[in-house]
Amino acid sequence: MPLFIKKKENENSRLGLYASADSKESIPKYKMPGEAQDMRTVYHLVHDELMLDGNSRMNLATFCQTWLDEYVHKLMNECLDKNMIDKDEYPQTAEIENRCVHILADLFNAPESATTMGCSTTGSSEAAMLGGLALKWQWRKRRQKEGKSTDKPNLICGAVQVCWHKFARYFDVELREVGMEHGRYNLTPEKVLELADENTIGVVPTFGVTFTLMYEPVAEIAKVLDKLQKEKGWNIPIHVDAASGGFIAPFVSPDLVWDFRIPRVKSINVSGHKYGLSPLGVGWVVWREKEDLPEDLIFRVDYLGGDMPTFALNFSRPGGQIVAQYYNLLRHGREGYRKLQQACLDHAAYIAEAIEKLGHFDILYNGKGGLPGACWTLKTGDHGFTLYDISDKIRSRGWQIASYPLTGDASDIVVQRVLVRHGFSRDMADMLIADYARCVKYFEDNPVRTPLTQKESGGFHH
Repeated sequence: MPLFIKKKENENSRLGLYASADSKESIPKYKMPGEAQDMRTVYHLVHDELMLDGNSRMNLATFCQTWLDEYVHKLMNECLDKNMIDKDEYPQTAEIENRCVHILADLFNAPESATTMGCSTTGSSEAAMLGGLALKWQWRKRRQKEGKSTDKPNLICGAVQVCWHKFARYFDVELREVGMEHGRYNLTPEKVLELADENTIGVVPTFGVTFTLMYEPVAEIAKVLDKLQKEKGWNIPIHVDAASGGFIAPFVSPDLVWDFRIPRVKSINVSGHKYGLSPLGVGWVVWREKEDLPEDLIFRVDYLGGDMPTFALNFSRPGGQIVAQYYNLLRHGREGYRKLQQACLDHAAYIAEAIEKLGHFDILYNGKGGLPGACWTLKTGDHGFTLYDISDKIRSRGWQIASYPLTGDASDIVVQRVLVRHGFSRDMADMLIADYARCVKYFEDNPVRTPLTQKESGGFHH
């Protein structure tokens, strides 16, 4: 007959989770514990710490997607162990990445969308740097062919995200950033003409400016560069930083010309994890034609017994975000993306209208003609509060709203901005407006004696 022996119970399996030995002492912070811990207890202790993070759905300061459907979660789980850089081991993930590149090339109207070059990245920052590197290499190649110096490359842009400052510093390029002025918040053709010279490797219009959510005038900038080439012979290309706008305009403003329909636009970066609706960790860069990506920048690896060109600053990363991007492109299609993005734009315009009715604010951007969001500043005069005070106060209800100064000569203007993403409803907009109005009423009744600074209120704007 069989013998049954009772196994010794682990204390953590007998006691309630928060009465176990592991949870009665403070968890290690800066050194590994000497012995293994109970997995259930460790999970819950870490989980409890994360409760102190903000609710990402109520974070109206971020451009990044924070709502994901169940099938995205399933695909991410199924791809946790797939290293997308190993093209030979995971050939179908590589094929899906390749399909996404050409789908985006077609979306951006590349003349040879089926054969052009592009790649996934960890986000738009890496994608922007790859686009910038291609501009520098192409400029250097032209200069060397002409027997001219390659010592002083420069890049012209408006008020850009910090990734372009990193690119300029890391790759030894002078960044000629055009700061804002009162009444002018975008890069203009006139400013490009003032700054361009024979050492300009490219111009970078931002298609959805971080500070104001507006689109910079790509087509108008291209026209002045065409004129400049005729007059002085400088063939200056354009790279469009469409981190957010690249997944908005093609669907809701298809007649707006900003992409590869303009021959001078040689490359475009876009962020899949922003309005591309995909999980954090995926961006894309696409070149107009394969000749626009210098061969010297490409590394080649074996892929299904063939040749697979790669271009990246990062190496190992999971393939789930790429697969999820492909899922979203198939799942929503052009019409689905149009409806989703238009809904976000409508919510943003609704919020802007409600904020303006409160009487204290001038609307800088009303959610129409750019990204789904709104941006405003305080009217001139003493209101008994600042935008930083509002940001701090409304966080007590869970909302995270960005307040920050503009750049250049407009740095004395402090603005507040909200972003609307898929997963935000009209009911949420109504709750936000009601909470915002209560905050304003509170400060009307209790004026602030010492206003908060940007640092004290949080100071974030990405």
